[in-house]
Amino acid sequence: MGKEKILHLVFGIFGNATGLFLFLAPTVTFKRIITNKSTEQFSGIPYVMTLLNCLLAAWYGMPFISPNNILVSAINGTGVMIESIYVLIFLIYAPKKEKGKILGLLLLILAIFTTVALVSILAFRGHDNLKKLFCGIAATLFSIIMYASPLSVMRLVIKTKSVEYMPFLLSLFVFLCGTSWLIYGLIGKDMFIYIPNGFGCLLGTMQLSIYAIYRNKKGEIKKLPSAEMGLAKSNYFQNGQS
Repeated sequence: MGKEKILHLVFGIFGNATGLFLFLAPTVTFKRIITNKSTEQFSGIPYVMTLLNCLLAAWYGMPFISPNNILVSAINGTGVMIESIYVLIFLIYAPKKEKGKILGLLLLILAIFTTVALVSILAFRGHDNLKKLFCGIAATLFSIIMYASPLSVMRLVIKTKSVEYMPFLLSLFVFLCGTSWLIYGLIGKDMFIYIPNGFGCLLGTMQLSIYAIYRNKKGEIKKLPSAEMGLAKSNYFQNGQS
């Protein structure tokens, strides 16, 4: 095994480890939901959208779509299982109106994934490059959307001058995860991996910078509407990828 392949494997494994940490970060939120038997002001949308991202990324990493990216499928396949559990818990404890909205969104994202999978298999049969291009664009689009979700929390930190809902460790792992997969993608010369994760690396750097600026300042979280805090918390504690 050449040096380049070893580095490719090492950064893929590290990306899996940091990605798993990010996927498991919301367990604190869902422990609270189960204990209180209520979703309170938390939003279920980020978890459903991350489920779609994981489905598309796992599909893209399959050998018959994108060779040499099985580690991408490994972490995102794990993410599919974890996110499915989160969404199920949310549906159990959400109010009737919110439950209907999340269920509708869930059906939509499953329809999107099914469409992408079927088109890639049926329409691009025998056209491997087009198949990879089609699936890569779909996966990249939703990866960028997922990485951008904490922007609402960064806005909240700047507005309140408080890092209460942007813990240092999570910000650090967003940076490490994005950086790991960025390097993995560069070594493998796969733009559908290094482009979205380059974006993730940039956002992780921004989060760490904002944390450094506001870490010692007392905020005004209590003055904000609870709905705004709930959406921001849900968006932040849902960020992990390949």
